[in-house]
Amino acid sequence: MKELLQTLVQAIGPTGHENTVRELIKTLIEDHVDEIIVDALGNLIARKGKKQAGGLRIMLSAHIDEIGVIATHIDEKGFVRFTSLGGVRPYTAYAGHVRFINGTQGVIGMEPVDSATTVQPLNRMFIDVGAESKDTCPVSVGDFGVFERPFIDLGKRVVSKAMDDRAGAAVLVDTIRQLKQSPHELWFVFSTQEEVGLRGARTSAYRIEPDVGIALDVTLTGDLPKADTMDVALGKGPAIKVKDSGMISSPAIVGWMCDTASEFDIPYQLEVLVGGTTDAAAIQINKAGALAGCISIPCRYVHSPSEMVDMDDIENAVKLVVKLLENPVEFTN
Repeated sequence: MKELLQTLVQAIGPTGHENTVRELIKTLIEDHVDEIIVDALGNLIARKGKKQAGGLRIMLSAHIDEIGVIATHIDEKGFVRFTSLGGVRPYTAYAGHVRFINGTQGVIGMEPVDSATTVQPLNRMFIDVGAESKDTCPVSVGDFGVFERPFIDLGKRVVSKAMDDRAGAAVLVDTIRQLKQSPHELWFVFSTQEEVGLRGARTSAYRIEPDVGIALDVTLTGDLPKADTMDVALGKGPAIKVKDSGMISSPAIVGWMCDTASEFDIPYQLEVLVGGTTDAAAIQINKAGALAGCISIPCRYVHSPSEMVDMDDIENAVKLVVKLLENPVEFTN
């Protein structure tokens, strides 16, 4: 799993340009599913099995895009002005390394400040790619890029860019490969453009019309010094979402997940996220609606180039998803 995760996070896939990640995942799952679709938004949609007695149509979604940058202007000295793709925070961007899709690398600088503790907004930052002029700059307006940091292996805990949400994608890939039987018709979606409005999940849910939708994503933690109060910590198991700022999970789904985790001695936590949401919010209100919930991987330093997760949480998320899908289930509202 660690090798799979490292492979996924190191791939370049800024929101709107996820094709490299999509093709990588396709090679990993194509021998384990019955059908693969790539739609107009670039979502990778894989079907496994058909609905049997007592079965449902279940959609599981993990987004494969990552936050990044897009070039907006090249000045006469070759410095690249940019704006964000998704939730990029200035204090995590300054002095960071960037790699554009075309392979060009650079470092983020900013205009002078009066105080050493001041950070400029993104519109007063620029990317220095080592160019001497506009004519020699290898970046053009409209070029997409991502933040670049090495993968750090700290044992059970690992650090990288794009844990949000390649950690969820890794859970789905491993679930596909481990799951041997299910009474359900399963649709695994590796969605695009989540960071700019849950767009891939929205169109995928419209296509699939699931009875149940489950998102796999990361969530914040409350286990750091002076962190905001939140009962989620690394290493204590996947978090079963109760609510976030975009959705209230279906109580039947929360109960199903909690009961299954308890039955099979899988550690879990309950998640109430004050800010942010997931693909499940789009699935839940698609067409006539669907029962929806989310299994979250606890993650420190979300939306930074150095996101940290615990491998035990990822492994236990796989165990939980497999157990959820192996048996029939019946819901009552």
